[in-house]
Amino acid sequence: MAELNPCGIVIFGASGDLAHIKIFPALYSLWDEGFFPKDFFITGFARTKMDDNQFRKTIHDSINIHCRKKPVDAKHFKDFSKHIHYLSSNYDDIKSYKSLKTFIEAKSAEYSMPKNFIFYLSTPPSVYESIVDGIENSGLVSDNYKGDGFSRIVVEKPFGCDYDSAKKLNDKILSVFQEKQVYRIDHYLGKETVQNILAFRFANAIFEPVWNNKYIDHIQISALESIGVGLRGGYFNNAGIIRDMMQNHMIQLLSLVATEPPAFFDAEDLRNEKIKLLKSIRRFTINDVKNYVVRGQYDRGIVDDDEEAVSYREEKGIPIDSITDTYVALKLFIDNYRWAGVPFYIRSGKRIKKHKTEIAIYFKKLPYSLFGKNSIEKIEQNVITITIQPNEGISLKIGAKSPGFKMEIDPVELSFFYKSSFKGTPPEAYERLLYDIMEGDQTLFYRTDNMLTAWKLITDIINGWKSLPAPSFPNYESGSWGPKEADDLINKDGRTWHNEI
Repeated sequence: MAELNPCGIVIFGASGDLAHIKIFPALYSLWDEGFFPKDFFITGFARTKMDDNQFRKTIHDSINIHCRKKPVDAKHFKDFSKHIHYLSSNYDDIKSYKSLKTFIEAKSAEYSMPKNFIFYLSTPPSVYESIVDGIENSGLVSDNYKGDGFSRIVVEKPFGCDYDSAKKLNDKILSVFQEKQVYRIDHYLGKETVQNILAFRFANAIFEPVWNNKYIDHIQISALESIGVGLRGGYFNNAGIIRDMMQNHMIQLLSLVATEPPAFFDAEDLRNEKIKLLKSIRRFTINDVKNYVVRGQYDRGIVDDDEEAVSYREEKGIPIDSITDTYVALKLFIDNYRWAGVPFYIRSGKRIKKHKTEIAIYFKKLPYSLFGKNSIEKIEQNVITITIQPNEGISLKIGAKSPGFKMEIDPVELSFFYKSSFKGTPPEAYERLLYDIMEGDQTLFYRTDNMLTAWKLITDIINGWKSLPAPSFPNYESGSWGPKEADDLINKDGRTWHNEI
């Protein structure tokens, strides 16, 4: 990784939690490791009234808490913070954007650097369009910058709430920025293990030849959390797990584990393969939604061994009659040569027994057992488990003879974990993604067609739910593995969820 080009970063919503918990700690780590150029500046843009010094104090406190490099030396932070500035502004006030333009162009001149500007939308989605309008109408993205710098925009999920709203937002952004300037960020794609899915598949000769329907029985993708909605109730009740997790994180994990190898490992080739994969996913009819999709909402229960958890409807800001989903499980098929007939079981939920995000690849059962009492039913399937969190790593379950005089076959695991196998601490997801944004590498970011095709799939499910009666919520206890109907979804196929602890 080389030193980055000089640039100015404008963070809209800079006084909010995302900026303080994720963005600024990541920027500080990149600077601390020497990746930042000598000349750069960061400008916060938000409604909260503060001056530069007050803002820098809030950033210092957040970095001390959330940065992986602790503690932060006061003098060291001062060297970093002198590049940080703050503008108290309104998102719908054109004067604020003109003031911003004047400020950042003056800073570029002060540093004798090209007009390299990154606009990061760390705000509620409700103000995205106002910000894009302000950027356009103030001339922050101008033809005058061609050949003398770059302009890039970073958009946080959710990218809309269904296909139509996502397309409307996307059309708005693309009326001001070109596709090559747009970075739709999903922090999951910055995680080391997620990136290693491709390395695991395509850098090892023993796996890719069996990565198909001839050898694989089914694949499970799980993103489960033991926590509830917490302080995100207002946002979550409008989104549900289907929009918060399925449309972005889960579909991205699916595309990485199932995509064809690209001609070259670059942004366009990889995203070309992803869109082919996403277009191959069988669309959901209303009958499919009824039979292959399960939604749930958590009730009271016991979590973390002895802590009592309230039900979703008792969380702060949640209506007592809410039918918002806090759990979704679905079964889907990919209609292409590699995956024809292989079911993919995908689930995500809150207040689940164990916090984990993983992909479990189940290989087909043996056609015959040579070992007498060790019948086919008793010999467990080979399983590759890619653990994304909390303990990043990859394991392979195989059958081996247990010690003793008899030929008894028991499952054992061959595994590695990032913390023990690689020296040093890997960069946080936001560090990697912010570096790529400044570098101009779009490999780990959504392209328009990828995002809209994923929304088509999820919108089919959302529209199907509107035509079907809602379940009797709540329908699973906090601290359980989810609704009984989710077990039925996979059990009726003679399979079980990968619930190993």
